[in-house]
Amino acid sequence: MRARLPHTTGYVDRDGVKLHYELYGEGSHTIVFVPTWAIIHSRSWKAQIPYFSEHFRVIAFDPRGNGKSDRPDDPSCYSLDKIVGDVIAVMDHTETEKATLVGMSFSSAIAFAVASYHPDRVEAVVSTGAWSPIVPPYEERARAYDANAEDNPEGWKKYNADYWLRDYPDFIQFFMSKVHNEPHSTKQQEDAVGWGLQGDGAMLRMTQDARSDSAALVIDENMYRRVRCPSLIFVGAADEITPPETSHRIAELTGGDLHVVPEAGHGLHGRFPALFNTTMRDFLAKHLGTYTPVRRRLKPGKRALYLSSPIGLGHARRDLAVTRELRRLHPNLQVDWLAQDPVTRFLDANNETIHSASRLLANESAHIEEECGEHDLHAFEAIRRMDEILIKNFMVFQEVLEEGRYDLVIADEAWDVDHYWHEHPELKQAQIAWLTDFVGWVPFEENGPREAFLTSDYNAEMIGHVEGNPTVRDRAIFVGGSEDIVDMSFGNGLPRMRDWIPRHYEFSDYIIGQHPDEFGSRDDLRAEFGYDDGRLTCIVAVGGSGVGATLIRRILEAYPLAKARLPELRMIVVTGPRLDPAGFKVPAGVEMRAFVPNLDRHLAACDLALVQGGLTTCMELAAAGTPFLYFPLRNHFEQNFHVASRLERYNAGRKMTFAEAGPEQIAEAMLAELRNPRIPLPVAKDGAARAASMLSELL
Repeated sequence: MRARLPHTTGYVDRDGVKLHYELYGEGSHTIVFVPTWAIIHSRSWKAQIPYFSEHFRVIAFDPRGNGKSDRPDDPSCYSLDKIVGDVIAVMDHTETEKATLVGMSFSSAIAFAVASYHPDRVEAVVSTGAWSPIVPPYEERARAYDANAEDNPEGWKKYNADYWLRDYPDFIQFFMSKVHNEPHSTKQQEDAVGWGLQGDGAMLRMTQDARSDSAALVIDENMYRRVRCPSLIFVGAADEITPPETSHRIAELTGGDLHVVPEAGHGLHGRFPALFNTTMRDFLAKHLGTYTPVRRRLKPGKRALYLSSPIGLGHARRDLAVTRELRRLHPNLQVDWLAQDPVTRFLDANNETIHSASRLLANESAHIEEECGEHDLHAFEAIRRMDEILIKNFMVFQEVLEEGRYDLVIADEAWDVDHYWHEHPELKQAQIAWLTDFVGWVPFEENGPREAFLTSDYNAEMIGHVEGNPTVRDRAIFVGGSEDIVDMSFGNGLPRMRDWIPRHYEFSDYIIGQHPDEFGSRDDLRAEFGYDDGRLTCIVAVGGSGVGATLIRRILEAYPLAKARLPELRMIVVTGPRLDPAGFKVPAGVEMRAFVPNLDRHLAACDLALVQGGLTTCMELAAAGTPFLYFPLRNHFEQNFHVASRLERYNAGRKMTFAEAGPEQIAEAMLAELRNPRIPLPVAKDGAARAASMLSELL
């Protein structure tokens, strides 16, 4: 799912070659993201466009040869003068008088060429990983162009255009591993390979041949000297595609601002987008007078910004409980919430203050829903594929902190903030307390070695962040006890979770929104809801997303089988807001409801519950002592490992494997839990108060 969609799309006809463009945002200044070498297309700017289009009018277009643009089969169509002309043509077509041009690698040269040959059309140039003929390429890359060279290094010989024709996919894999050569760059590599495979070797060879044949436009040192607009030149000191000396020389010739990133490679705008975006924003503000965060004058008093994960309402319920306890300790504390739907609806109902910037957040829960299959959510990959949304939301958060003074940020599984502040500690603007109920990505054995490698790599990056920058988190709170840590390793060569987590976290015990002990007696609850009429009440609640439809249908098939053996059994199915109760075939004796207010109270009063594997609902059932079956989503590592391990410790719930649980098996399990209910361990009542006490020390 994309963080932002264009409001206008179209094509520019360039002598029969159609160029696809997209327009985003509004503003008095325009940014044009110039497409680089036709090996990839405009999606390579996905970490920049959603953010900058909040403050600027933004144009992106695909290069001739890739994406949605045409792919001419004549090498002359890929000449430098035509590609420079493409930029002007897109600007003319979109009625753009002047713009900031942003170029990467090959398109750095194109952006500077436009600024040199058409100075009245360019306000500024931002370059990253610059390619230019003014500095010779790496020697091994130059030798690789010679098909007959006997000393071509193994691997680098793939730079030879003949190889592109023989095995283009292998070349793309090789090349993109050089573009994103930094540790922990697997997602950037995968994206770039996917974009690259939309092209082909023959087209790419034509682009290379056309560079040497261009005579109408010259890229030399004099061209750079003629540039009069301000320029920002990023370069990664570890660039393996173009020598960093190229960017240094361009900065000397243009007088541009050189920004060296020591640990970065060629595609640093993709690998380190938070650094790239904030630096580019501040550069444009300095030279063009465009947007920059300005600290607002605020009333005196303590202020906290609360970030509550929108993936399930369980986070919001526990976060509200923590906030109420924190206000007992600091009655005048102002808490602002940076949150998304459906969390904002819950907070509104509880009279909490939602920060106005919340409207700018890209919706994470909608992305998760799109990732769902039939009782299937590959949670790890869903988070990986949410990278575009996470960087957009981090930039919103960062500006909130830069504009408003906060004494404390409370981040409940705000993965973006934790990641980017650890990656760039200089961006940190306030004390931060990190809350989570699990630590560690876990692979499924059946998903093979690639998933095991990726989860281990992500865990290694997280461990490196925490150990390398121990002062980023002012407090790290594990929502549970040390016994709730799953007994597993972080991956090959990494520590065990039960050894590492206690060294870097404090424990609040479990935090429950409202403990069932506060509901009154079970008999009173049953009388309140009409569950005291001699029947046994079973409630089915599978969350608010569409992924629960398949489970509901299977449970409805199981109900007649169970009722035949237990005639006093009745069932209430709560479909949630995204499923229509009328869309199910309902057997007699089943009540279908789209919504039940105070569902946690109903779950505490019923005789049996059937739920998915989410931690919040399962722990509420455990606290109430209600027997339940839970069905973890397939490929959901948190539900299958972290949650299941915790529930086993509490002796709560019966774990069901959806793929193996037909209607007969479900009916049998229902009857077994009703006849022999297990007695769970007590669930803490004071977890919220403990967490609030830890947070209070930071205030």
